[in-house]
Amino acid sequence: MEIILNESIPSLGRAGDIVKVADGYARNYLLPKGKAILADKKNKALMERRINAILARAAKQREEFEALANRLEAMDIEIPVRVGEEGKLYGSVTSMDIARAVQENGYEIDRKKIQLSEAIKAVGEYEVPVRLAPEVTAILKVRVVPEESQEEQ
Repeated sequence: MEIILNESIPSLGRAGDIVKVADGYARNYLLPKGKAILADKKNKALMERRINAILARAAKQREEFEALANRLEAMDIEIPVRVGEEGKLYGSVTSMDIARAVQENGYEIDRKKIQLSEAIKAVGEYEVPVRLAPEVTAILKVRVVPEESQEEQ
């Protein structure tokens, strides 16, 4: 099925592109979510008129994501965790923990955008990529530190 993308999708193309996809993917995901429209004669003519608006909206969105990326990169996230011997954690630090720590600093990001190759299982400093948009990725500095125990307080 041929469709016209209303927004950029990394695996398919940029907003305004005409692409062929599986019928089920288009009918069940892209069309109901408003990410694409059918590529018939009427929509192609309409798209030619709307392409500038879509590109302007995509550029504005990109600027907003780049600004958020700059603010995230300036952040220094500290996550206190319970630690056993040799600095090994009881459990691990996951993308959900990082998203919660970012939210505590006043920014809302979806945990699915945090690209941890595997959960963090040791104390230390880590650089965690956060893919905000297809072309915008921020590097978040995360420090995993031992939690102060009740005895030390």
